[in-house]
Amino acid sequence: MKRGKLLILGLAAALMGGVAFAQPMQISPPGARPADDPADKPKPKAIVRPPLKKSIAEPTRPKPPAGPSAYAPENAPLTPFPAPEKPQAPPASAQVAPPNTRTSALQPQVPASGGADLAYGAYQRGYYLEAFQEATRRAGDGDPVAMTLLGDLYSNGYGIAKDDKKALAWFSLAADRNDKQAIFALAMAKFAGRGTAQDVPEAAALLERAAKLGHMAAAYNLALLYLDGQHVRQDMARAAALLRSAADAGSPEAQYALATLHKEGNGVPKDAAAAARLLAAATRGGNAAAEVEYAIALFNGAGVAKDEAAAAALFRKAALKGSPIAQNRLARILATGRGVPADPAAAVKWHTIAKAGGESDIFLENYMQKMKDSDRAAGENAARLWLAHARPNS
Repeated sequence: MKRGKLLILGLAAALMGGVAFAQPMQISPPGARPADDPADKPKPKAIVRPPLKKSIAEPTRPKPPAGPSAYAPENAPLTPFPAPEKPQAPPASAQVAPPNTRTSALQPQVPASGGADLAYGAYQRGYYLEAFQEATRRAGDGDPVAMTLLGDLYSNGYGIAKDDKKALAWFSLAADRNDKQAIFALAMAKFAGRGTAQDVPEAAALLERAAKLGHMAAAYNLALLYLDGQHVRQDMARAAALLRSAADAGSPEAQYALATLHKEGNGVPKDAAAAARLLAAATRGGNAAAEVEYAIALFNGAGVAKDEAAAAALFRKAALKGSPIAQNRLARILATGRGVPADPAAAVKWHTIAKAGGESDIFLENYMQKMKDSDRAAGENAARLWLAHARPNS
């Protein structure tokens, strides 16, 4: 299968905070610019599939962002879609990016001695020095969970001076004792070259090891490497299997990634219904890209019962979070009255906001030229208020 058909953009190999418990690297949203209805707008040259008539067609994929993608906690706040200057074909492969913003994403583990994890409890409450002291005591007794916590504290500089080499040493000791979260943290450190020389092949081997121990984020990241095929042999079926395990464990990122594979039949059977189910699950999990693509599936009835009203509600939800694509699609349905009552002023508002985010639309530009001056002025004023203040709630 040609690399040019890969769906995963911007493979990030940076550790958010250098922690053992960092969540998976984030797939850049593939739904950055949907194709437009032929009756509404000329089809961009870069879109290779014909749009669905009188429907919102599936999006094409933009080029990877100039900056690094990031590992992000699965429940992190959603961020706006990047607004590419023009539609792009899928990249030939993903790429390993340098480290990005560092945050902790610790998860509870059972101490080797059993019972409550007092060190982690102190960590959760922000009592980092207390956590450090308790973890140091337990680490001296050979507790790998405590060792991993110490690595996290050193990696982030929580309560103690930040020290990547000491963090790496604690992660290594815990990994030697088969702590899966420490193994994952060690893999991410080697990807980033933090506290040690960058070693992507070794990092990939560590991800394989952690994934076999049931680490969800390791399975997800390893799947991206198999999709890419640069540091391990490209294997779409293996990537899909890893994504399935992470998706079944509840990873919205993996659910979204697996949905994109099912839509195209890469490594798994082409199955619009399976893709829609996964997009729905990822949407419930808060994945921003899935939210927009599931709205598109609902609007078109692609793999799921057609429901323009539900699609409109999802587009509005994503638009309020800052997605230019959702803002554009919301403007269109407000202009045409599909799924919601027509509202010319609101259509102008969302079109203007989407355009400011890089999402132009000839159909809506023409629509504005034919509407009442009062509606156009009201919509433009509402858009100015939106753009002047950080994401209002309506």
